[in-house]
Amino acid sequence: MRLKLEISPDLAALMQAEIAAGEKAVTTAMREAGTGLKSAWRGQITGAGLGTRLGNSIRLATYPKGGESLNAAALVWSNAPVIVGAHDTGPLIRSKNGFWLAIPTPAAGKSTRGGRITPGEWERRTGLRLRFIYRRRGPSLLVAEGRLNSNGRAVASRAKSGRGLTTVPIFLLMPQVRLRKRLDLARDAEQAIDGVPGRIVAGWHQV
Repeated sequence: MRLKLEISPDLAALMQAEIAAGEKAVTTAMREAGTGLKSAWRGQITGAGLGTRLGNSIRLATYPKGGESLNAAALVWSNAPVIVGAHDTGPLIRSKNGFWLAIPTPAAGKSTRGGRITPGEWERRTGLRLRFIYRRRGPSLLVAEGRLNSNGRAVASRAKSGRGLTTVPIFLLMPQVRLRKRLDLARDAEQAIDGVPGRIVAGWHQV
């Protein structure tokens, strides 16, 4: 007696199809989670008033670069990790040399190199000398004898008589400052991670 066993449909083909479905579901879920997290982080940054330029420093890469895999992954990061990280943690900032942090007032204007202007750059640009004023209460000051122009910036007085000359606070001097925490990146990251299993299951069932 001969027995012939046939499995219909093909079990190997079914298993291969199921693996392919899983690869597609996992890869799609990771790409969607990464895209959502990138968008959420950018939204946090711009919503905190930190600007679209810093928001656009958030980038996304998904793996594999081509094709699909059960080990698919997504990586979201910032090209400006120090700045973004500072606003995410709210660190205590001290002067590198142990003296004062010079915080420019609106009268100081902006640096020609971008960012905050330093006392040295301000003196070179205006030709005015800064004078130190110690205060027991509140921050000490660096002031200059000049006038305010139409933009509210301190400049040298052109009047030989000294008319319009005034003492203008240019920098506030602080021993340390705590940067206000303005972001919560971990919250969005945890939400993205928690949503991955549901995305995989939903995508797998649709295949």
